[in-house]
Amino acid sequence: MYKLTSIADKVYYVGANDRQKALFENLWPLPYGVSYNSYLIVDEKTVLIDTVDVCYSDAFLRKIADALEGKSLDYLIVNHMEPDHAGSIRLLRQQYPDVQIIGNKTTFGMLEGYHGITTGLYEVKEGDTLSLGKRQLMFVMAPMVHWPEVMFTYETTDKILFSADAFGTFGALSGAVIDEDMNVDRFWDEMVRYYANIVGKYGNPVQRALKKLDTIEVNTICSTHGPVWRKHKDKAIEIYDKLSRYEGEDGVCIIYGSMYGNTEQMAEAIAASLAENGVKNIVMHNVSKSHASNVLMDVFKYKGLIVGSPTYSNALFPEVDSILSKIEIREVKKRCFGYFGNFTWSGAACKRLAAFGEKMNWEFIGATAEEKMSLKEDMYEQCITLGKAMANALKESKQSI
Repeated sequence: MYKLTSIADKVYYVGANDRQKALFENLWPLPYGVSYNSYLIVDEKTVLIDTVDVCYSDAFLRKIADALEGKSLDYLIVNHMEPDHAGSIRLLRQQYPDVQIIGNKTTFGMLEGYHGITTGLYEVKEGDTLSLGKRQLMFVMAPMVHWPEVMFTYETTDKILFSADAFGTFGALSGAVIDEDMNVDRFWDEMVRYYANIVGKYGNPVQRALKKLDTIEVNTICSTHGPVWRKHKDKAIEIYDKLSRYEGEDGVCIIYGSMYGNTEQMAEAIAASLAENGVKNIVMHNVSKSHASNVLMDVFKYKGLIVGSPTYSNALFPEVDSILSKIEIREVKKRCFGYFGNFTWSGAACKRLAAFGEKMNWEFIGATAEEKMSLKEDMYEQCITLGKAMANALKESKQSI
């Protein structure tokens, strides 16, 4: 019944699209939905690579049966055990009781914990291979991209990399599956947002995985989320490489909280100064309105970061404090940092912002602004100075590259 997309000869896409879920991980908004990608190879031996969220298991299992055309399913490869990819394993085992489940030692501990499965397992290690007949698979360990059990599966004939969550994006697939068959423009920002929200902490493991890929030729990347990358695979790799090295673009993200508009006026003055001094990419986030998902995307995207907060109960404005904790968890590096604040009777915000920048080991731009109550001319000029200092810091950073 199902007309399945062929990635290569007898390599089929059997994934699912989710346009119902509001929040990924119950945290991150999904305005365009999300896909759960799964792939089936039909050779002398048959192999399924990852499953889908259990909510979509009915259609998923029917797609597999259609593609198998009466054949048995010999292997299930589990590249990643997170439930949005491994949620249908128990149902798959019920339908195909003889299927051998391929994974690494860490995979099997999770497989028992989530599904109570301890038999019919096939353990693989770095560089192990599996012959399917005409095709051969090789296994590449990629721990902490972004769970400890993660591995990649490489098909050697058509040079297809099944990459688990690596090179993934938010966004459901609207008809087409392969990048060359669609307009991929909206997926690039969704890739950055996905990386910043989900993978962001694990820059070093991503870099280690990318170095392993330098030794193999890849024509097609089959991630577990988003398009299959073929025409644009080099750009997808470049984005992940840049993000995992925390290399920000030339631009500034301004994050601020403001109860009654005084801190916001300071943010506006700083932004105007940045623009006047030649900065083209400026994004402003009022943390009481902007979702943390989008704030994190822009923190990862741009090299300059300026944070402003009023003093609130002798501490930072709570929503500013919250976003800073999310940035800290992701261990964001290599940022030019400036800060500003506002208070009525006792200023604490700027002290706390300075301490945060020191903890993150960021480069201070050498100018700050702290106003008492409403914005006045002298502090307005200090905001202008702060914006100019950041613009100059970005220019110097660009020249040093």
